Amino acid sequence: MAAVLVAVTAPAPARANARITGLADVNYGTINTFSDQTISQNVCVYSVFGNTNIRRPYSVRATGNGTGGAFTLASGARTLPYEVRWDDAANQTTGTQLTSGVNAAGFVTGTVTQTCSNGANENASLIVTITGTALATATAGTYTGVLTIVITPN
Repeated sequence: MAAVLVAVTAPAPARANARITGLADVNYGTINTFSDQTISQNVCVYSVFGNTNIRRPYSVRATGNGTGGAFTLASGARTLPYEVRWDDAANQTTGTQLTSGVNAAGFVTGTVTQTCSNGANENASLIVTITGTALATATAGTYTGVLTIVITPN
């Protein structure tokens, strides 16, 4: 099976009191096995009350670019589903499973600076998995897609 890529984007911040930085493309390279393929990346999430340095809980909403916002990669007309999880700590390989277009609440940022420059450069994990079950039914090809992540202060 050829390379699989999920391009991850974050929309421009609507409010100055929430921000996500450090998102990067998720590139699986060539997959030659039918086992779960998980890639986790560390990101920086900032969410505070107004212009204060008081941390604020946040929600995460992820949306894919498949039909109806589904988490799917495409290779021509063929699709390959993937799963998205989030954790509010860095270096995690599992977390809260996200449903496309639905806010998942209850996360808390570890920083009060927009660039995570207080020593906690990465304080959350984005975990993307293509399951072995999905890979077992996939046909060879280069699959790509776009995943959009939105952080909203609670």
